[in-house]
Amino acid sequence: MSAYLIVEHKITDPAMFQEYGRQVRPMLAKYGGRALTKGDTHRVLETNHWLPDRVIIFEFRDMAALNTWYGSPEYQPLIALRQGAVDMAKDMMIAIEGV
Repeated sequence: MSAYLIVEHKITDPAMFQEYGRQVRPMLAKYGGRALTKGDTHRVLETNHWLPDRVIIFEFRDMAALNTWYGSPEYQPLIALRQGAVDMAKDMMIAIEGV
């Protein structure tokens, strides 16, 4: 069953976040992740408390593949890079199984 990674970012350091994106994209692909949406094309229809700069949905073969990517030794240093480039009070990554 497919698994999805939903990421929402409020970017505070665009250059650092761009570096994170440059490094993470090939890593996601290596673990079978593929983007289903463009990161800067969302439009908030209803709310005033949730206004992220970027929302992306990635698809993985299954939850095991998603967890393997997230827990991989090569991704661990990128977590700090991402966290340094965003407002952590508003940053979110959610893993969810498909139906």
